[in-house]
Amino acid sequence: MKVILLENLKKIGSIGEIIDVKRGFARNFLIANKKALYASKENIGKVEKIKSELSKKDNEKKQEAKKIFEKINKKEIYVKKLSTENNELYGSVKPTEISKLILEEFNENIKPSVIQPIKEIKSLGKFKVRVFLHSEVDAEITINVKSADTIQ
Repeated sequence: MKVILLENLKKIGSIGEIIDVKRGFARNFLIANKKALYASKENIGKVEKIKSELSKKDNEKKQEAKKIFEKINKKEIYVKKLSTENNELYGSVKPTEISKLILEEFNENIKPSVIQPIKEIKSLGKFKVRVFLHSEVDAEITINVKSADTIQ
């Protein structure tokens, strides 16, 4: 199915580009989230007219992402969790929890869907986490998991 992109998407394409994707991806993600339009002749004409406006919006999003990047990149966040004697956590540290920590620490609201731990956080120690702020801006933070208490 051919669609026209309304924003820059990493590994997919850039604004105004006509790409061929699977029907489900087009309907359920791109079009549902207003990231693309069906590639009809009318829509191609519309997108050509508003392409500069879309580029301007994308640049604003990129500038916003860069501001957040400056605040959080290469920073370390401390988390206290209950752990066993052999330093394993009860449960794990998930992107939703990391999102809340970033909000508390840096006063930035970041969706859990853009937070990607490089390795699952299931034990004590330091873990790298990537934050995809924009299609061209990625930050990396370190989550330092400390023991709150050990349970026998």
